[in-house]
Amino acid sequence: MINTEDITFKARHFNLAGRLFFPENFDKTVAHPAIVVTHPTSADMNQTSSIYATKLAENGFLTFAFDAGYQGQSQGEPRYIEDPASRTYDIMYAIDYLDTLPFVDNDRIGAMGICAGGGYTINAAKTDKRIKAVGTAAGASAGAAYREAFGPDDQLIATLEQVAAQRTAEAAGAEPMMTQWIPNSQAEREAAGIDDIDIVEAVDYYKTDRGADEFSPNVLRFTSLALLLNYDPANLVEKLLTQPLEMIVGDKPGSFGSYRFGYEIYNKAASKNKELTVLPDISHYDLYDQPKAVDPAVAKLTTFFTENL
Repeated sequence: MINTEDITFKARHFNLAGRLFFPENFDKTVAHPAIVVTHPTSADMNQTSSIYATKLAENGFLTFAFDAGYQGQSQGEPRYIEDPASRTYDIMYAIDYLDTLPFVDNDRIGAMGICAGGGYTINAAKTDKRIKAVGTAAGASAGAAYREAFGPDDQLIATLEQVAAQRTAEAAGAEPMMTQWIPNSQAEREAAGIDDIDIVEAVDYYKTDRGADEFSPNVLRFTSLALLLNYDPANLVEKLLTQPLEMIVGDKPGSFGSYRFGYEIYNKAASKNKELTVLPDISHYDLYDQPKAVDPAVAKLTTFFTENL
């Protein structure tokens, strides 16, 4: 049986909320490898990242999940910002915290993420070489997903013009504009004419008992879209992403692009030790919580981190 401990740790200007997952019979008198687990956009540490953190802890690893700044139980104002730079730095601050723990071996820290958390983990690993091994499950680029969602290019520019106008309005005292990540129900999705598998399953995950959580309210500050549209974790991976790499995707592609992102990073990464595992008949959201996907993903990640930490 694993034990958990909820903690707070320092970011640049405020504190983040995190949770340590200890393997059974964990010995705090010696230094152990540790793995940082990063959640998707629109999510929090109570959801899929805790599933992976728990299962990796059951396989002997000290793991650490946390809520992104401005979201969940972490501090940060204004609320509901999704800033890829901040999300990347959050991972580095999580490693800063692990570095202070006497029972963590600072030379054996790995990192993994789910969906956009995988993209942020790759982004962090490009420059933070304290990360000795990188894993992803349904890893994705939030930037690419939103560029495609708001494309073609003329519509991208129109969206950025709307963001610019909203920033001007808010600077003059207007109320912040909030939007949502996904439809709030399948009926709302159907009314919008959306039938993409990733959106269908996102609603099923986040808006039902399957994955709904009070700290994941499906709210995004509209002006964050400008930050997402300018973000590309694949940039410079051919030069900077040198760590051992394990990417796990399902073979059912959807609009979030994890299948394509897996191949893109695998083909471009400078890593000498890298693997792309494609699970048959598995979707993006199967890798969030469904045993048929999570169990083989965890088995692969356990072997990978055992060999590389």
